[in-house]
Amino acid sequence: MARVRVRHVPRGAPVSPRAAAVIVDVLRASTTLAFARANGAARVLPAATKEEALALHAREPGSLLCGERDGRIIPGFHLGNSPAEYSADVVRGRTLVFASTNGSIALACARTARRRVLGAFVNAAAVAEAVAAEDEVEIVCSGKLGEPSLEDASLAGWLCRMLERRGARLEGAAARCVTHLAPDDATGVRPVLEGCSHGRYLRRLGPEYRRDLDWCARVDALDRADEV
Repeated sequence: MARVRVRHVPRGAPVSPRAAAVIVDVLRASTTLAFARANGAARVLPAATKEEALALHAREPGSLLCGERDGRIIPGFHLGNSPAEYSADVVRGRTLVFASTNGSIALACARTARRRVLGAFVNAAAVAEAVAAEDEVEIVCSGKLGEPSLEDASLAGWLCRMLERRGARLEGAAARCVTHLAPDDATGVRPVLEGCSHGRYLRRLGPEYRRDLDWCARVDALDRADEV
């Protein structure tokens, strides 16, 4: 029986080396990377800063520099943080050096975990199936700039509900709380993403960013749960 904990933001004690960590950054890193891996990206190297990303890129010939600050592509990088950018013809077989504002921090926070699984609405069912047999599961929400975010908490609740149905035990107030934030069904996902703080911000950036909400709201569009 899996024991499931939730971390609202990626800080505090290191994730247990016995745990499977589910990395959640619905808008947009975990969604983007889930599509990237599904489209054949070979691996992901998270970087907390632009400078770290440039250093990793220098050590990894042929890698792609990927990431954003304030939602927009970092100047000089190959790709930003939109799922639409990571098509198979662009990323197949490539190493992605990935430096997003929040998602990269969550990936780094979980580097001590036994495995790190990318979690998003687009692959939620596959993620639940992938970790259901684990003894320990920790859902690490990226949040935004060190504060909890509604979209990540709602996915954490969605995953907790699915894992509970598979016999998992929720541990701690955070895990129990987020179940009340999960949408009732797939039709409720898009309103959460449009209405949350970061969703509203992306909509203000322009039409291509609004289209990213369509990508991120595609519940179970992918039938795979990839690790990084």
